[in-house]
Amino acid sequence: MKKVGIEFRILDFFQGIRTPVGDAVMCFITKLGDAGIIWIVLAVILLLLPKTRKTGLVMMAALCIDLVVCNGILKNLFARIRPCDVNTQIQLLIARPDDFSFPSGHTASSFAAVAALYFSGERKLWKPALALACLIAFSRLYLYVHYPTDILGGIFVGLAAGYMGYAIVRQWLK
Repeated sequence: MKKVGIEFRILDFFQGIRTPVGDAVMCFITKLGDAGIIWIVLAVILLLLPKTRKTGLVMMAALCIDLVVCNGILKNLFARIRPCDVNTQIQLLIARPDDFSFPSGHTASSFAAVAALYFSGERKLWKPALALACLIAFSRLYLYVHYPTDILGGIFVGLAAGYMGYAIVRQWLK
């Protein structure tokens, strides 16, 4: 099978640097992003604390917007098959995702949460959240389930959803 293009060169590069420790770490990190669970848990915790309740609302709004836009609309609109379906020679370390590839839902929900934290003024939380979001996004490339442009699309959708969540909650609370 002939694979061409910069996206496959990038993915194949990551396959060339894989290690057993890296495999275990990336599988764990990607699981944190499954269904946006780490971000949902964080949003619930923030909602429970009076001091951060507004931020929790912004995060929940951002994650809901992201879910509709990313998983409900864009994935089905673009219907892009995953790199692991094009290059079936790669042995996946995780279960093959059932939905389409573009944009990356893991990345979108992660960056929606980061943007929600940032726009809400959570100075202590948004930077570690950004580090985790970047790791989750990278794990999707490492695990060969997304193209680099899926990750870029997920970042864009997530940032937009985070801002929209912030703007909606700000307007609603006026």
